[in-house]
Amino acid sequence: MKFSEYKNLIQESLKKYFDEYSKNSSYSSEIWESMAYTTLLDGKRLRAIMCLEVARLFGASIKDAVPLACSLEIMHAYSLIHDDLPSMDNDDIRRGKPSNHKVFGEAIATLAGDALISFGAQLIIDKMPKYIKPETTLDIVRDYLICAGAKGIVAGQCADIKAENKKIDIENLKYIHKYKTAALFKCAILIGAKFANVNKEILRKLEQFADNFGILFQIYDDIIDCTLTSYELGKTAGKDKLENKMTYVSVYGLNEAKNIFYSLIEKNHVILSELNISSNIFNQIDNMLIEKVKR
Repeated sequence: MKFSEYKNLIQESLKKYFDEYSKNSSYSSEIWESMAYTTLLDGKRLRAIMCLEVARLFGASIKDAVPLACSLEIMHAYSLIHDDLPSMDNDDIRRGKPSNHKVFGEAIATLAGDALISFGAQLIIDKMPKYIKPETTLDIVRDYLICAGAKGIVAGQCADIKAENKKIDIENLKYIHKYKTAALFKCAILIGAKFANVNKEILRKLEQFADNFGILFQIYDDIIDCTLTSYELGKTAGKDKLENKMTYVSVYGLNEAKNIFYSLIEKNHVILSELNISSNIFNQIDNMLIEKVKR
């Protein structure tokens, strides 16, 4: 399956699930509108696509894994809504459109983000194929909930807020990025692998791959924040520097940040080679990131 086909499949499935679950919700219709607004904004869908590709590579049904992939995009939407709030990163633009709180207000946006967390977990449970063992389902839901909470995205967001306008060391910076950004990529790859019932050795290598990718994606994000325009980014450009945030670019400089980015891509090529995996999708994702980093 091509990247564009994966992306279309995810988008169509998300729309279908929101239509299905929001029926007969007249009293909470605005919450559902807010939840769907950010989730359905046009995005790269990297996390969902990587989940499906890992599942496919190890013999699982793409069709059956779609709800898992959609749950990741739902979780990602929650993190974006909360991240944009005035009390957090305070951004008015997301994916080229007004942020959720600019459309629905802060209270509804906050509640929509909360509701998305449980909606994603509900979708996994409701749509899990009957041939998947109950303990596997439980393990996948556990990974999802850990990623969403105080040992995942929330931990990273909290550390990021506490670090504002402060000089932090590189270990603190790595902690922020490990949980605020990398945790969801790790969750995507691991639940795709667990759905495909891979063995522990493969899971360990995929976990390292996911850790590397999460960090290189954050470095990519740090780089393009200071090299691309707001129009190209779909969000406010130069915000990290404006808010005096520590990033890989501010710590290492632009050139060295790029070197670290490329070294992590190479490490992941080695891991895939060790697993005897060849994936056009992973190559496309790498090339898409590299193209913007080179600008």
